[in-house]
Amino acid sequence: MSGFSAIHNEAGDVLPVASGAGGLPALLETIERQHGWIADQLASRGAVLLRGFGLRTPAEFEAAARAVEPALKNEYLGTSPRDALTPYVFSASELPPYYPIPQHCEMTFLKDPPRRLMFACLTAARRGGETPLCDMRTVAAELDPAMRGRFERGGLRIIRNYGGPSGAGRFDLWQLKRWDEIFQTTDRAVVEAKCAAQGVFTDLRWGPGDRLRLISEHEALREHPETGAPVWFNHAQVFHLSAAPAELRRIYQRTGELRSLALWRFAQVVVAGKRRFNRADEQALHCTHRDGREIAEDDLEHLRDTIWRHMIAEPWRAGDMVVIDNFAVSHGRLPYHGPRQVVVAWA
Repeated sequence: MSGFSAIHNEAGDVLPVASGAGGLPALLETIERQHGWIADQLASRGAVLLRGFGLRTPAEFEAAARAVEPALKNEYLGTSPRDALTPYVFSASELPPYYPIPQHCEMTFLKDPPRRLMFACLTAARRGGETPLCDMRTVAAELDPAMRGRFERGGLRIIRNYGGPSGAGRFDLWQLKRWDEIFQTTDRAVVEAKCAAQGVFTDLRWGPGDRLRLISEHEALREHPETGAPVWFNHAQVFHLSAAPAELRRIYQRTGELRSLALWRFAQVVVAGKRRFNRADEQALHCTHRDGREIAEDDLEHLRDTIWRHMIAEPWRAGDMVVIDNFAVSHGRLPYHGPRQVVVAWA
């Protein structure tokens, strides 16, 4: 039998919780019996935490994810390194534990992003490692109207420069994956066809050293497909060159950890050097307005402050599962200490 509760943050945001026990069979029964409640909570709150059922393996998680959304998908054109654990379950990220992942809805830069996103914690970190959630409908509503208007008029231009299978090219901490890892092929024609199918790329250019430059254009907001509510639905503060120091500063202010302080100061120096010696289109990851104008730092800071005010960062417990409406709620990752295994599936 499940119990129902909720987790709140200081801003009044709510994460509904269904608690139970009994392992995978009990979880599958709860998902079937409470299907209407889960659907209602996803529609209103955008996410549901299923706690206490003790998921232990990627295969068990896949079974639970299929109970929520039978038609799982497994093509991933994102930037975070991931390992496949079953045909439809992946490690959430293979980035180092000190690396923060800013809030984002999954694959906003694709024509058809996932509709549902599901995470499970198989091993909880000793400290940290939360997967914060944030309702991007609330963010869109609370942004300063003038700032929001600048993004609505100016749109977004995402710049990505990737190394290739030869491994040639300069080392860059902002370069997370090679293009052959993203597209799962070394055939350039296949890469070009996949990009053409997305319909968002305004520039695809092969460069020396087996490199690939991709430039795409996007709107800053998207209407929720069911309610029509405006959603902040983009990777602006994720792909922008200033993302790492901006996130690390907030993490240091939250935790007081000297590791985050040192990484924040280091990232500041690196970003200053990258700004000085590389043009926007040469950065591994960067974001401007559609016409190439740099996004005002004050606008980015206002956006980050609004997101952080509405984040819910509940510590994982081993066996937890979260179901997310990807068109409404974003996710991220805070740095952590100790072993941690969080897995993901989507539909």
